[in-house]
Amino acid sequence: MPWKEPGKGDKDPWKSNDQQPPDLEEIFNNLSARMRSVFGGGSGKSSDSGSSSGGAGGTFALLLVLLVFWVAWDSVHIIDEAEQGVVLRFGKYTRTLGPGINLTLPRPIESMIKVNVSNVRVDEDRGHMLTQDENLVEFIYKVQFRINNAQHFLFKVRDPELTLRQAAESALRESVGTNTLDAILEGAARTKVRIETQRVLQETLDLYQAGLQVTEFNLVDVNVPIQVRESYSDVIRAREDRERFKEEARVHANSVIPEARGQAARIEQEAAGYKAATIALATGEADRFKLVLDEYHQAPTVTRKRLYLDTMESVMAGNKKVFLDVESSGNILYLPLDGAAGSGAGRILPPVKSPAVKRKGTDSRGADPRSKVREGRR
Repeated sequence: MPWKEPGKGDKDPWKSNDQQPPDLEEIFNNLSARMRSVFGGGSGKSSDSGSSSGGAGGTFALLLVLLVFWVAWDSVHIIDEAEQGVVLRFGKYTRTLGPGINLTLPRPIESMIKVNVSNVRVDEDRGHMLTQDENLVEFIYKVQFRINNAQHFLFKVRDPELTLRQAAESALRESVGTNTLDAILEGAARTKVRIETQRVLQETLDLYQAGLQVTEFNLVDVNVPIQVRESYSDVIRAREDRERFKEEARVHANSVIPEARGQAARIEQEAAGYKAATIALATGEADRFKLVLDEYHQAPTVTRKRLYLDTMESVMAGNKKVFLDVESSGNILYLPLDGAAGSGAGRILPPVKSPAVKRKGTDSRGADPRSKVREGRR
């Protein structure tokens, strides 16, 4: 509505039909009158003395209402599912309240402290520690924990989180001190250190009654200090070379040993075959000799002649020279059988002339050449 309208002059927007706003004192008086009527203080219409006593009674009623409201407000507590309520009576612990709607006496008689027992908290720290072989190693570790006892968390230990940090460092030092540096850095003992540290840490917190539950203990980083990191890198490279040489030697051994075993087995089999063949040949020769001996006992002359002929046949079979026995003088035809066999190929020998014969069947000295052959055979 505009302040000025044609024909109506100025108009205050805060005033309606020339009515004044309500007075605060009048509002309080009306409220007091209603409270007196509720608590039996009269209708509120009396003399001056009555009005003064009525004002005092209204003030007392108002204070009483405020007190009831305060007691109701300070005695009813709603605790969430993830919380616990620790109740103190004149500063001393009395009980622990669970989730839901709970009642306590108003302050200063009783007070309640809410503690979140489901929230997982994280504490991260680092430290330098000595291993079993007296080497220095740097750890960065992280502890995840939550509150499992609100009373112990609030009253048993002055600073539970500081106690947790110190106990974690002590437990980790104890676990690291029983392992070597190589095992920790290579990861062989890292899981063992983590599990052992979590166990010792929880036992320490339970002994202190810190009211904390360790849910997880992790090693974020494990390394040697930066001052000696380069030197230790050389050690790691040397260790890797050692492992590589071992692997190469193992591969070479795996390739040589089976071959040597195969050769040994082959030699053993050849030796066994040679042994069996030699024994069989010796046995056969012995049996043959026995049979020949039996035949010799039965017919010595025939057996002797047969042995002679067999021996001469075996001896002369490898002789490459051919002699022709002629009764008259003349040329002896030489057949190069060794050239036909390949050993004397390309070589032409002259014919051999027989010596002059003085008489039939004798040589130059009067001897029979056939007798020489027989003597040679003998």
